[in-house]
Parts: sequence; C-alpha cells; structure tokens
Amino acid sequence: VQLQASGGGLVQAGDSMRLSCAASGGNLNPYAMAWFRQVSGKEREFVGTVTWSGGTTFYADFAKDRSYISKDNAKNMMFLEMANLKPEDTAVYYCAAGQMRFGIKWYQGEGYDYWGQGTQVTVSS
Repeated sequence: VQLQASGGGLVQAGDSMRLSCAASGGNLNPYAMAWFRQVSGKEREFVGTVTWSGGTTFYADFAKDRSYISKDNAKNMMFLEMANLKPEDTAVYYCAAGQMRFGIKWYQGEGYDYWGQGTQVTVSS
C-alpha cells in the first residue's frame, strides 16, 4: 500500500483545514486508514481512523469534537477535516494504513504498517 498525504499549509488560529490522503496498491478492504501527527521532538500522536470497508471512525479524545475523517472508496482517497485550529495543532500530519488484526488496537493507533510522507500544517496565532 502506498500513501500520499497533501493539503497542509499555513492557516490562522480558528480556521479549518482539510487534508487528503491518496492510497494505492491493492485491496484496501482489510485496512483501517488513519491520521497521525507529529511535532518535532515529540512522539507521533494518533488523531483518528476509519475502516475502509465499513466507514466506522474512531478518534483520539483531543480530536473527536472538532475532527471528521471521511473517505471516497471510488477514488481511493481519505480525508481529515479539523475545525477551530489552534497553534498546538501545528505538526506534520501523516496518513497510515494497517490491517485490522485481532488483538491489535488499531482503533487507538496501533498496528499501522504503511505510511505516507506527511504534510506540514502550521497554525499561526
């Protein structure tokens, strides 16, 4: 599975953003597709995920009230919309894919084997 994230840039605090992730490389139905983010010098942080086949979503606590993950199966695209952006949302955002294996908490950010290159989002105050 190959992934490519796009849509980052410089935004103002309070604005919204929409990131895209293009996926290719085979049958995605066994996969959950997720967004993570990473601030330089800090650990990568799970944002949320969507099951490719069913569209079920799970979000990290910080994201669930202002984020929405969607997908377009026909175009093999996944999206992250986040509202009311804050300077602390500044990070490199990555999309990832992982098979929903038994015993793996993919819905909490575990088990993602395929990663895109990341897109920088900078939120200015």
